Parts: sequence; structure tokens; C-alpha cells
Amino acid sequence: MQRAALLDAARSLLSEGGTEALTFPALAERTGLARSSVYEYFRSRAAVVEELCAVDFPVWAAEVEAAMAVAEGPEAKIEAYVRGQLALVGDRRHRAVVAISASELDAGAREKIRAAHGGLVAMIVEALADLGHTEPRLAAMLVQGVVDAAVRRIELGAAEDPETITRAAVTMTLRGISA
Repeated sequence: MQRAALLDAARSLLSEGGTEALTFPALAERTGLARSSVYEYFRSRAAVVEELCAVDFPVWAAEVEAAMAVAEGPEAKIEAYVRGQLALVGDRRHRAVVAISASELDAGAREKIRAAHGGLVAMIVEALADLGHTEPRLAAMLVQGVVDAAVRRIELGAAEDPETITRAAVTMTLRGISA
């Protein structure tokens, strides 16, 4: 229960203030634990982020996969993939995943996270192959690049509202720059 409370506090801190807000004193204060007790559960901030990703990323991926499962046809599946990820931007679980890029993670943690992202990208390879892409894995990685750029735009609080950014990302993904 303590570990779950620490992870929930970490989600809140990341959501409110980004990786800078995720400190052991802040975790201790949020959970009512002594600072030394936090170290009993996690050796570093990177370990907290790594565990958040291990816990939250599969849930996030399952939500995207579920949206794709009910979509009919390859274009609808790709649209569900893009929209599914962008819909999660405001979710506290998503903040932890985004925090990865700003955190000081060790090589092992980075490899686990890369593998998890690889699984996410793999979700649309078949749909892209069904559309006739000769390099569907490469195309999937490029689609993820569009999603990542849209996530950053939404996270930054861009001038455009999130739905406008989402529509643009879907259009870019499905129609390219000619749309």
C-alpha cells in the first residue's frame, strides 16, 4: 500500500510540476512517510519514473489497443491509434511516461522503456501494411514521431486547442502534407 501511495504521489507531482517537482522530500510530504522511508522503496527518482512506466504504460497501451480493436479498416485503426494516445495527454499516467525524456534514467531503464514504446508502435504496423506501405515498421515509427510532436505541442499549452492539434496529427498521419 505504501508503494502504491508513493506512485500515486509521484503521478500527482509529475502532473503538477514536471520532473523537477518529483523529489524524495516531496514524496515523503505527500505520503506522510519519513524521507528515509521513501529510500526503502526507491533508490532514485529514476527508479520512481521507471516503476511508474512499468505500471502505467501497459494500461495506457491497452487503452490505445482497445480503441484500435473497435475501429474498422486500416485507416480507422491508425486514426484510433493517434487519437487514443493524444486523448491521454492530460492523464496523470501519461505525465510519467512523458517525464522519461527529461529524467536521468540508467541504460537498463531506458531499454525497458524503448521496448515498451516498440510494442506501442508495433500496434499499427499491420494496418500500415494493409494500406500498402512497403516499409510498414518505418512508417509506424514516423507516425509515432507525429504523435510525439503533437503530445509536446499539447503539453506546452500551444495556441491551438488540443482537439485542433489532434485533428492536425490525424490528418498529417493519414493524408500527409498535401491534406
